[in-house]
Amino acid sequence: MTQETPAARNVPALLAGLHTERRSCAVLVSGAPGGVIHVREGMVVGMETPGAPGVEVLLLKSHRITEDDWTAARATGADPARLALELVAEGLLGAAELEITGRAALFDAAFALALTTPDGWEVTDPRPLLDTGVAVPPDRLVTENTRRIRLLANERGATARFARDRLEPAPAARDPRQTARLSPRHRNLLAVADGRRTPRDIAFALGRGLFAVMLDLRDLLALGLLQPPSATPAGRPSTAPRTPPHPSTAASQPPSTPLPRRKR
Repeated sequence: MTQETPAARNVPALLAGLHTERRSCAVLVSGAPGGVIHVREGMVVGMETPGAPGVEVLLLKSHRITEDDWTAARATGADPARLALELVAEGLLGAAELEITGRAALFDAAFALALTTPDGWEVTDPRPLLDTGVAVPPDRLVTENTRRIRLLANERGATARFARDRLEPAPAARDPRQTARLSPRHRNLLAVADGRRTPRDIAFALGRGLFAVMLDLRDLLALGLLQPPSATPAGRPSTAPRTPPHPSTAASQPPSTPLPRRKR
């Protein structure tokens, strides 16, 4: 059910208004990537977006929770709000670890949403949420987003473009002397950066936060171990659009066969 919303020029201003009113609701953000922002008594308690891995992906891809344990917890019939608490009750996850993972996922989702301008938003009744015990005031998210964007680049647009870049190992990455001192996480990035994956794709593949992945990718670029995808390989047809010659150029070139003359 759609709710009456406070006037706002953007999503941060909207969340600030909801915080002042101590509202409990869900904000449906449309666009790319879009997502859902969960608000409880004015505090942001969770975000879900296809632009960054959520709690489930972070736990499963990092192998902190096995697929079997996660499936078994869901099979208990616990509602989404209590699913994480079920994992804690079963001793599969510590309460502090759950909160840390939830906070990391929340800030990462906020960062992903801040990289683009949404098409719009709608405030609705609260929606089910995997409850990790996290509650953050909206201004804290704004401050952290600003810090992250500035850390990656000097202006927002550059960071947004970087988030869409596809990178592949540079020739230097094939030299063991160049990679010997890399950390395991940097070597993992080199292994999955294949020229087709964006930082978002890599984050989902490895079960790591988008921001953390982008920081490590920046390091590898600075070391000359990553590069944009190679140019079109020899022998492969170009995918560039074929455009007809400029009219003036076409007119200056005689046709290969004479045109028939019109008879009266």
